[in-house]
Amino acid sequence: MNSKITAETVRGMKGRGEKIAALTAYDFPMAKLLDEASIPLILVGDSLGMVVLGHPDTTRVTMAEMEHHVRAAARARPRALLGADLPFKSCDTIEGAVENSRRLVSAGAEFVKAEGGRAILPQIRAILSAGVPFCGHLGMLPQHVLEEGGYHVKGKNEQEHQELLADARALADAGAFAIVLELVTPPVAREISQAVAVPTLGIGSGEGCDGQILVTTDLLGLSPDRIPRHVKMNFNLADRIRAALAEWKQTV
Repeated sequence: MNSKITAETVRGMKGRGEKIAALTAYDFPMAKLLDEASIPLILVGDSLGMVVLGHPDTTRVTMAEMEHHVRAAARARPRALLGADLPFKSCDTIEGAVENSRRLVSAGAEFVKAEGGRAILPQIRAILSAGVPFCGHLGMLPQHVLEEGGYHVKGKNEQEHQELLADARALADAGAFAIVLELVTPPVAREISQAVAVPTLGIGSGEGCDGQILVTTDLLGLSPDRIPRHVKMNFNLADRIRAALAEWKQTV
């Protein structure tokens, strides 16, 4: 395929049995590299707060910062579908969710992603009614890390299991074209993937999802503080960069 990838293209990949590889980009060069590698879905994630801006979590990322990085990535004009996270507190009200989604689209995003299920269904319906494709995000919700006291795997008990399943069905019924499942127990992630018609993109949720999404700097070993346990360390570009810099320094 050489045509532009859309939300409907990604949605249809599940029916065709195609695994979906999704990665993050926060600037022009990385978006260009990912697109050249034929990654079909690129997300300007609010993870930029941690891996680019040096914050301890994602809750300090502003709408202005998201717009700045979306514009940078969009300048790569990727064939891939390019989306963006709605940052902390930007989706609390229906009006705010629509306004902030439109701001991200104006910056170059082709879809938006927000954390939560049935609790934010009115906002999701309003976003979709405004003509903006929507991707869901269930399981561990990084924007809730402060109130939950850390990052915890979800789906371990029956209540969480049933709530996740109900949330996923609600998102699919509302019109989300895909759902990210972050740190969901693999059996529950597999069950959700089989229960909904839209693709699931797992991150630390096992191999039963319809695809995977990762923070690119984690995958490449470039994240500044730590690499999550669910990321296979097949690459460690940080060590290669340090060696290259040391070698260059000797030439000065």
